[in-house]
Amino acid sequence: MEHKLVVVTGVPGVGGTTITQKAMEILKEENINYKMVNFGTAMFEVAQSQNIVEDRDEMRKLDADTQKRIQKMAGRKIAEMVKEQPIVVDTHSTVKTPKGYLAGLPKWVLDELNPNMIVVVETTGDEILMRRMSDETRKRDLETASDIEEHQFMNRCAAMTYGVLTGATVKIVKNKNGLLDEGVEELVSILRY
Repeated sequence: MEHKLVVVTGVPGVGGTTITQKAMEILKEENINYKMVNFGTAMFEVAQSQNIVEDRDEMRKLDADTQKRIQKMAGRKIAEMVKEQPIVVDTHSTVKTPKGYLAGLPKWVLDELNPNMIVVVETTGDEILMRRMSDETRKRDLETASDIEEHQFMNRCAAMTYGVLTGATVKIVKNKNGLLDEGVEELVSILRY
């Protein structure tokens, strides 16, 4: 039996992982047990096992062919998991590389995953910039709020394209500063049904 697969996306620093983790804690109390799979972690594990990278932040600097190969392998791995239980895939719609934006979920990955829904987590570029600046655990590229807004626009475009290709619905969830609970509750309501 195939279970529900929901993809949650957002630019680095928007809080997509945080909002997803908190939503899943609430759902677990209701006996709704999704497994959360971070697509970047799945890709990193593949790349690390092949001695391609040492650090997760190096992933977005890999050449496109290497990233594509790693994406495909990670997609297959997740596609097998959804046969066992509902899955939330935490990922990025697009990855900003030195040569331009790379689709985070290209067709060959979408064909494997076949998501039911794609959620795009967003807030303002200024809020994301401030979050990134205060996060000392990551080595992020320096970007302006305008650069971040462009990236979010590209994510929306990509998410709608993914929806067209798979028939998945696309939902935008806001994760504004100080309003985390509202974003979490919105995601919970999406994942319940």
